[in-house]
Formats: sequence, C-alpha cells, structure tokens
Amino acid sequence: MNLLDAVAVVTGGAQNIGLGIAQELVARGCRVVILDTSPLAAEHDGKANLAGLTCDVANPDDVRHALSRVKELHGRLDLVVNAAGWIYSSPVFNLMSKTSGRHDQEAWDKVIRANLTTTFVMGSHAIEWMAKSRTKGLIVNISSVAAVGNAGQSAYSAAKAGVNALTVTWSKELGALGIRCVAIAPGFIDTPTTHEAMTDDRLRAWVAKVPLRRLGQIKDIAQAVVFAAENDYVNGTVLDINGGLTL
Repeated sequence: MNLLDAVAVVTGGAQNIGLGIAQELVARGCRVVILDTSPLAAEHDGKANLAGLTCDVANPDDVRHALSRVKELHGRLDLVVNAAGWIYSSPVFNLMSKTSGRHDQEAWDKVIRANLTTTFVMGSHAIEWMAKSRTKGLIVNISSVAAVGNAGQSAYSAAKAGVNALTVTWSKELGALGIRCVAIAPGFIDTPTTHEAMTDDRLRAWVAKVPLRRLGQIKDIAQAVVFAAENDYVNGTVLDINGGLTL
C-alpha cells in the first residue's frame, strides 16, 4: 500500500499509542481520521490531513455515522487501525479480598467491550465498505503481549487473545478480496496508561526481563503499522514488538 494520499481511520486515536500512530501516518502522507470517546478527538479536526470525531467504536450506530463522515470527507477508506482499548489488571480470585474475591464481572464486560468488541464492530463495518468498494485495504488490530496469558489480567488477556483470533480469521476470509489483516502486539510501552496500570516496582521487574532493558516507545509501534501497510505480503500474522520479552 502506498500511504501517500491513502485514507486511514485510527480508533483510540486521541492520545497515547493511537495518537502516535495517527501522527506517523500523517507524516507519511496519509489522510487520517481519528475516532475516540475522548473529547480530545474533536480537537484535532481541521488540522492538515488530520480530522477527529468523537465516537464509541463499540457502538454500531456511532461507527456507521463516523464512517459516513469519513466518506463525506475523503470518499474512500484504505486502512483501519484498531487501537482503542483499556488496560486492566485483576486476578481471577483474590484470597485477601474482604468481599467475594472473585474477578468483578462488570469489569470483565467493560474490558471485553473496550478491547475486543471495539475491534469487531469497527473492523466489520470497515471491511463491509472495503469489500463493496473493491478496495484492497488493510485492517491493523493492536493486540498485546498479554494475549498469550498474563497472570493478574484475565479479562485483558482474554480480550487480546480474541483480537489475535479475529486477525487470523479475517485474513483467511478476506484474502481473496485483497483485504489484509495484521495484528501488532506491543510489549511494555512508555505511555501514561502503562504507568497507571501497574506499580513502579512491578514495571521495573518486567523491564528487567526485556533483553533491551527498556520500555518501548510509541514510535516503535507506529513504525510497525507503517511496515504492515507498505509490505503487501504481510497478512494474518501477529507482529510482536516487545524488545525480545517473549524470547
């Protein structure tokens, strides 16, 4: 895919990894629309090659409205990056808890919705547009190193494992249409949400396990998205961007 003048939608694009991806795509000549529940999304509207819409990408009505706006603005859609998500940590059972100790089901539902339902809803609507318009597009799903199973993250790990499964399934279904699907699984990235999700001591312990002995940077993930877009033979795979953590 030639990114120059391509049209991309980035969910969760108002901040953190999503914003970094959107900015990198703009730097490569893409016309980008970011979708986010945060009001920060709308602040980007009107900037050169960057528009922002407030949108809950787990809500089909919101997604339909947002994509109709993308069609008004640019008339086409080449690339979707599903970066919307929420990091959440909780053990399946906490023996020290003064209440039931079981993983809260409301939190489970919220994590699955934020990380997996968003990917499905946005992805399926975008794929419909690409298929009907005969666009040889690309869906990039942001997964996580936690998809292989991370102690203390039942809901988050399950959601990201689901993202990986969707990626493989879609690549098999859509390859004949020229639509590719790739997942990118970041390790520990230096973002505010990473620091909010765990204590400094726990984060340092994880960094010590990374052969490069450092956190990843948002640009590392953004560059992986560019690679996936520009190499038209990358399909149905999970790109691990984690500094060697899973070696």
